[in-house]
Amino acid sequence: MSVINVGQAVVLGAVEGVTEFLPVSSTGHLKIAEGLMGIPVDDHAVVGFSAVIQVGAIAAVLVYFFKDIVRIVSAWGRGLRDREERYHHDYKFAWWVIYATIPIVLVGLAAEPLIQGPLASLWVVAGSLIAGSGVMWAADRLGRHKRGEDDTSFKDAMLVGSSQILALLFPGFSRSGATMSTALMLDLDRVAATRLSFFLGIPALTGAGLYELKDALGTGVGAAPLAVGTLVSFVVAYGSIAWLLKFVAKHSFNAFVIYRIAVGVLLFGLLGTGVLNS
Repeated sequence: MSVINVGQAVVLGAVEGVTEFLPVSSTGHLKIAEGLMGIPVDDHAVVGFSAVIQVGAIAAVLVYFFKDIVRIVSAWGRGLRDREERYHHDYKFAWWVIYATIPIVLVGLAAEPLIQGPLASLWVVAGSLIAGSGVMWAADRLGRHKRGEDDTSFKDAMLVGSSQILALLFPGFSRSGATMSTALMLDLDRVAATRLSFFLGIPALTGAGLYELKDALGTGVGAAPLAVGTLVSFVVAYGSIAWLLKFVAKHSFNAFVIYRIAVGVLLFGLLGTGVLNS
């Protein structure tokens, strides 16, 4: 039997879709939801399922930013053929996304036993939620928010891309939270920081989902729960992306900081009282 049924897949798909691009940690929320439903959070099939349904959220990014992605990929293709085209920002940006993905790929492969073992603990999630909140608060408060998307550089992309490692090693820190916080520290405005986080997440999360597919299918999760979870993730994530971009254009990240701290404290309480098993 599948370790995750279709009903549970719907819940987890919705959780993934809502939280993947909000700076609140989708991995942390998935692990909490799995724990509450009695699903073993460190089971290889469950870890694989979580990675695969992320592809649904990434598909939502591809659809939402379709015109931007076509523009960037087209510029990259023209630049490969024509030296003059290589001076355009979109051509450079395409390469920056590729280069900025390399660090997380290398660390992910090297640290896989830790990521799927001790670091998958809900205690780590709770601590990372709170620690990441402090980083986000400081970044939003200290960043000068004076640079737009067209002002991004290779250095920005590499630093922001490399910050995804924090979320990989410490589930609960949040990939979106880490990338957005780093971008804010580099003085990008909130919308530019959010959009950069989206674009850098495309190759990293897609690669993770495809890499984990064998574990999800081969060790205890059926095709039906995977398909349902991925579809729900796509639909919910699309709405979440649209909402987030409108929100950050007019608001600070304080609401996310407060929410993360509350969830982290609650999780510590649930673990400490034995309601949840780490």
